[in-house]
Amino acid sequence: MYLHLGQDYIVPSQSVVAVFDMDTATVSKRTAALLERLQQEGRILEIYDDLPRAAVLCEDGLGEMLYLTGLSPQALQRRAEKKYAI
Repeated sequence: MYLHLGQDYIVPSQSVVAVFDMDTATVSKRTAALLERLQQEGRILEIYDDLPRAAVLCEDGLGEMLYLTGLSPQALQRRAEKKYAI
């Protein structure tokens, strides 16, 4: 199954490690450190128009990738729970 992250981006559901709410993600020092490291490594892809509402951390054979999306964490959860997430 795949998860549609918004615009034209989909990822395999099994590659999703975590979904962060961007309103609260930087409160934790560990999450802020993760975001900083991924930014320095160029592993963040911005797929939103206005402000990011969620961050989706994915991992595959090539490493970690963080997708910043305009969809809410709740919308992503609903999409992930559907039988066919596309």
